[in-house]
Amino acid sequence: MTTIPHADRRRFSERQITFGSSNHLLTNINVWSYDGRWIYYDVRSDAAGSLFDGNRIERVHVESGRVEVVYEAKDAANVGVVTASPIDDRIVFIHGPENPSEDWMYAAWHRRGVIVERKHDSAGTNYLVATLDARDLVPPYTPGALRGGTHVHVFSGDGRWVSFTYEDHVLATSTAAEADANQRNVGVSVPIGQVRVPATHPRNHDGSMFSVLVTQTFNAPLPGSDQINRAYSDAWIGNNGYVRRDGSRQMRALAFIGDVVSDRGHTVPELFVVDIPDDVTVDGDSPLCGTPLTRPAPPRGTVQRRLTFTTERKFPGLGPVRHWPRSSPDGSKIAFLMRDDAGRTQLWLASPTESTIRQLTHNDFSIESAFSFRCDGNAIACVAGGCVCEVDIATGTTTPLTPPADATNALRPEAVVYSPDGTQVAYLRRDDSVDGTPNQIFVAKTQLG
Repeated sequence: MTTIPHADRRRFSERQITFGSSNHLLTNINVWSYDGRWIYYDVRSDAAGSLFDGNRIERVHVESGRVEVVYEAKDAANVGVVTASPIDDRIVFIHGPENPSEDWMYAAWHRRGVIVERKHDSAGTNYLVATLDARDLVPPYTPGALRGGTHVHVFSGDGRWVSFTYEDHVLATSTAAEADANQRNVGVSVPIGQVRVPATHPRNHDGSMFSVLVTQTFNAPLPGSDQINRAYSDAWIGNNGYVRRDGSRQMRALAFIGDVVSDRGHTVPELFVVDIPDDVTVDGDSPLCGTPLTRPAPPRGTVQRRLTFTTERKFPGLGPVRHWPRSSPDGSKIAFLMRDDAGRTQLWLASPTESTIRQLTHNDFSIESAFSFRCDGNAIACVAGGCVCEVDIATGTTTPLTPPADATNALRPEAVVYSPDGTQVAYLRRDDSVDGTPNQIFVAKTQLG
């Protein structure tokens, strides 16, 4: 790995804020409380978080290091992948099944979102817990409910809507030859009232928001077309959407990665955007809640568009570093990772309204992590060249915020997340001083700090 040269280093300000023996996992975005005082995390046991075995959501006070348990799962359930609201004391996270059984273990189609709201009044502090997405597994299905599991829940910039990825239990377990394939898709939950479902299945449950899918996938995409067989790694565009070319505003839109099939038959991850209507309750070409043989479908007025066309490049497709496309706060830019012709992973920029892309970084070292935009839209934070860095949006200049990592304190690639005011970033380092080498949470000052 090529690292940033010693001569490029600046005066660093890095601080470790967790020291416990449990592992710490940060989600790729929205880990800070809205006021910047706390960082939320989960305690899954492995460094990458691939084992969904944590039973607590915790938060650490950034200045004092004080740790609080915000939620503890019961009945053998597990929880993880927590994100915070940008406007108030709410968090949302993945919740696995209580009392898991042989026919209902944790799986991509057996999980749900849970929202916890912290309330403080004269009687003290309490936590209000609500299931986000309703589930209805028996036809006729309930509009606003889904039939499977949701994952990586993220509040919109105004804190009202929640996005997620989804997989479908009905299709994953179907034995019908004519049934659609279970494919990952992207959905949203909207606060327009509670969704109640009948008790026709022991794993049915109500939801506090109306939930729908907003992406469309195909069982067998036509080679060379814009059809996809997987939609994932979604991210809200703008704090309040983006401005269309005609000057009007699209209030709700998501960027995501969709897998197309090239003319040669290769799967290629490309950047897509989906414009979402204000009213998500009206059926489009197919039922919102799907049928026993078909996937839930996007609401009327949803428009899915492809932004990148990379199948003929030397290194086609987004990646290979796992990441989530990210939008600038004003919605005018979408950043993503893709290799240059030398095979190095660089940051690139797209627009939700144009078909052209721009290479932002031209470093002789790779971007090595997921990333986030600073609140002023002028910089991106990531791991690059063995350091936590800021990248200038205008010039691509990559400035280290930390010294290069070594084998004893390696930086993790899952998350580099700005504080709400842009003065700090949170990230993970491996801690070899503790048995089991857990991840610990660190913060560093940015160029605004």
